[in-house]
Amino acid sequence: MTRKLLFAAGTAFALALGAQAPGAAAAEWKFAIEEIKGSVQDAYAQEFAKRIEEKSGGEITVTVYPYGTLGTSADLTELVANGAIQFANASPGHLGTLIPEIQVFSVPYLLSQNDQVNKEVLANSETLYQNLEDDFEEQNLELLTMYPEGEMVWTANREIRNPEDFDGFKMRTMVSPMLTEAYQAFGANPTPMPYSEVYGGLQLKQIDGQVNPIFAIQEMKFYEVQDYMIWAGQQTFTTTVVTNNDWYESLSDAQRTMIDETVAELVDFIFETQREFNETRLEKIKDSKPELTMIRLTDEERAAFEERAGEAREKFLEMTGDSGAEVLNSLEQEIEQAEKKMN
Repeated sequence: MTRKLLFAAGTAFALALGAQAPGAAAAEWKFAIEEIKGSVQDAYAQEFAKRIEEKSGGEITVTVYPYGTLGTSADLTELVANGAIQFANASPGHLGTLIPEIQVFSVPYLLSQNDQVNKEVLANSETLYQNLEDDFEEQNLELLTMYPEGEMVWTANREIRNPEDFDGFKMRTMVSPMLTEAYQAFGANPTPMPYSEVYGGLQLKQIDGQVNPIFAIQEMKFYEVQDYMIWAGQQTFTTTVVTNNDWYESLSDAQRTMIDETVAELVDFIFETQREFNETRLEKIKDSKPELTMIRLTDEERAAFEERAGEAREKFLEMTGDSGAEVLNSLEQEIEQAEKKMN
């Protein structure tokens, strides 16, 4: 496989970061996240670092790099693939440029309305960890885990209750073909924009709204320059944790086991953490801006968006072909089975 360099001086940059050659004993492991300090991803990475350092008896340290310190979200995945850093969060929207099938998580109304079901599927999905294993390996990546960060909530400068309300509405999205298709299907004008530029874009009216979990809306202060928060139930924000495949395979059995055990231990930890973050941050938003209008769509109102979501589903199948159809169908079966199991 041809490996892309991040920049003309990619090799020098990797050395500047202190990247370890495959097989070398890493005294420091680097973990880059897509969010700022104090976020859900930061909580995960910090707890991962703490447990790894304890289990290694201090022989290994894990340095966490918040969003912006090593580049954009897309840069982080490239850094891992090229061996410059060991771990990174990679949301499906960005990761989908390398592994198109992972964009299935940008298909609206795919995941369950039951958070426990989503936790179970994301942590143990055969579709994710076995069927897509070769696709990750082709990009020199190893998928360690995937976890939910909370329901995606719209913020807007006007009331949105049906697809017609999205007419002419500039909705900020990640740079993701599937998210673009999803919001076009909903009737909006999707406008990709880097995360760090969203507040300014809202303030300057370059965009009319954005979509994120509650904790992100609060910590990035997006609510300050918006008039509405709207729950439509269309999506749960998910993220992956990936590592460099060559580096991971070069580790000793004991080191790989230490990583795998820590990842398994953090499933419950991060699920409870994100729930707490989103609940407490919502209260902070209410206290800070009581005049903000909060709307939860009725079943009837939501049904109109669910119907439009079929267009995004068809686009996903068109973009990914038979492999995408297999992933989508398998995930839907896993979700259905988990829902039945949990009644």
